[in-house]
Amino acid sequence: MNNFEFYNPTKILFGKGEIAKLKNELPKEAKILVLYGGGSIKKNGIYEQVTEALSHFEWMEFGGIPPNPEYQILVKALEVIKKENITYLLAVGGGSVIDGTKFLSSAALFEGEEPWDILKNKIRTEKGMPFGTILTLPATGSEMNSGAVVTNTETNEKLGMGGPGLFPQFSILDPSVVSSIPERQIANGLADSFTHVLEQYMTYPVDAILQDRFAESILSAILETAPKIMDNPSDYKTASNFMWNCTMALNGLIQKGVPTDWAIHAMGHELTAFYGIDHARTLAILTKSHYTYNLETKQEKLAQCAERVFGITEGDEKEKAEQCIEAIEEFFLSIGISTTLSSYTDEFEGTAQKIAKRFTERGWLAIGELGKLTPEHVEKIVEMSY
Repeated sequence: MNNFEFYNPTKILFGKGEIAKLKNELPKEAKILVLYGGGSIKKNGIYEQVTEALSHFEWMEFGGIPPNPEYQILVKALEVIKKENITYLLAVGGGSVIDGTKFLSSAALFEGEEPWDILKNKIRTEKGMPFGTILTLPATGSEMNSGAVVTNTETNEKLGMGGPGLFPQFSILDPSVVSSIPERQIANGLADSFTHVLEQYMTYPVDAILQDRFAESILSAILETAPKIMDNPSDYKTASNFMWNCTMALNGLIQKGVPTDWAIHAMGHELTAFYGIDHARTLAILTKSHYTYNLETKQEKLAQCAERVFGITEGDEKEKAEQCIEAIEEFFLSIGISTTLSSYTDEFEGTAQKIAKRFTERGWLAIGELGKLTPEHVEKIVEMSY
């Protein structure tokens, strides 16, 4: 097992009716900016619960944060924060709203001239404006980690940011909200959380027994929950497991002491930037080709996953590894997610070359858990996903 430090200060309030406790988590003298997305919270009853909890606070709202939060929209919210002397942020939404709020948390205290530099120059956020979250769409785990991703529509870039200053002070997780989520978004949440675990698990063994078992249990729980939540999102017990699976998939716990990959995410962000494809679906597009291309270095963990998660017992190590890759793809297909780039765009020719060129220009010359995937390798992997 590798050396590690683990820190996660986010307080979780989980369960039905927990939004009412919001008033107990906010500083009494705070001037709050409530941030949300397309307005679904005003149709499913969440907005009313939030406004009731905020009845004794000074607050404003900023809506319209889109999926894959856009820098150009976030800077408008940043203007409100500065003009109105906002002191506390409250994200009410899914991963995009929470990621956008994390950017604003950092940008509100940023002393540079151009906030995009935080992402472009990989500036670590040691201290941000305090914020909390109310999760409405389980998927990304952003409600319990310190990372975020923001899209710049002018440059067609999707870049990440992070740092210890970007942990939410608290996150409220009420599984009741799942009943109003469209089927497409539930499928995305399942695929997103599943791939989050894979990126931290599907590397090479370092004798981290507990981390492996944690990861495998989350994968198994997602597989068990998937058909149930797709069939009946109104079932509270199933929704509870779905929501907690997504949070546990990326709260920092299972990545400690082990190598992690994240190459699928790095490539997937480019597909979103170029084509606007849902983040989770870009991951599904690239997973099979990535693991197939890197079968030799990932074979032992793939075979382990085949046995422990999918119950595959026949064949030698390589055969089990190959069966694991097929089983993962079957999972994506079973929840209605296509796994080829050509399913999402007719303009995919040359995409692999564009992504490889971007990686070269940014100096991303060695990604993956071994630090050996070059832009040339990336080009081949993306081509395999067509």
